[in-house]
Amino acid sequence: MDMVVLVMMKVGVCIVNRMKSKKDEVAFASNGVSKKVKLLFTTNYKFVLRLIVEMNVYQEASKYPSASTSKLVLVVGGTGGVGQIVVASLLNRDIKVRLLLRDPEKATKLFGEQDEEKLQVCKGDTRNQEDLDPSILEGVTHVICCTGTTAFPSRRWDGDNTPERVDWDGVRNLVSILPSTLKRFVLVSSVGVTKSNELPWSIMNLFGVLKYKKMGEDFLCDSGIPYTIIRPGRLTDGPYTSYDLNTLLRATAGERRAVLIDQGDKLVGEASRLVVAEACIQSLDIDFTEGEIFEINSVQGDGPGSDPQKWKELFDAARTK
Repeated sequence: MDMVVLVMMKVGVCIVNRMKSKKDEVAFASNGVSKKVKLLFTTNYKFVLRLIVEMNVYQEASKYPSASTSKLVLVVGGTGGVGQIVVASLLNRDIKVRLLLRDPEKATKLFGEQDEEKLQVCKGDTRNQEDLDPSILEGVTHVICCTGTTAFPSRRWDGDNTPERVDWDGVRNLVSILPSTLKRFVLVSSVGVTKSNELPWSIMNLFGVLKYKKMGEDFLCDSGIPYTIIRPGRLTDGPYTSYDLNTLLRATAGERRAVLIDQGDKLVGEASRLVVAEACIQSLDIDFTEGEIFEINSVQGDGPGSDPQKWKELFDAARTK
């Protein structure tokens, strides 16, 4: 059975079991694994989560095996919107994943019980240097960092989860313990970080989110660690979020599957979380993306999917403009 189908089945079982214990209602409808699997459930917390996964998108990834099966990828921010898709896509490629989480129990809720040979979970908090044991990087070949918080004050800021703590302190602390043997560090940042004093970016930067992301970028660039920075536009295509219940994976690019990649912080637009996650994974195996910063948007039309050659051409075209 396809790896992603097993993952989805296990996630579904966890949800159903939890719903039964709370006497909640579950409605499940499926049109086949090659189409959309939809899950709609309502809890007594008066919150609705929709889980929509286009299985054909993930199944496409299996057509293009990873260039290296010896990877061990540390994913930081793996329970966020982009990070969840990164983890699911890596697992579907049979690439070993290690998660760094403040709350390790979230991994089981999101991805089900996994063989430790495929998915390892470590507890740690990038915001605090003392919570980062260098042993979490033992054997790690690549890192994808998808951490982030909201630009404006919200409940996600609770517990000292501000842009300064996440995008500056967190990135700086993580980069500071990276081994020199690391093959690549991929950082998800944001468009507009070089224009934080210009409209409309200055509005988004009222509480410093762009400033701190740029500080994190600069620290990485000056570290000597091989890096690629992905700056997406405004993130779209789920997931639905809640401050009380865990966010579940919702990955669908709809009709906006085509990808625009540029450099120089010139793009203005939106980026599907699915596309951003795929860009992070593809960049791991493209040599010339090392030491480069790319902006990325999603637009209407057919895109590269998980085809390595198409992604290579997109990245290369951005470099040669």
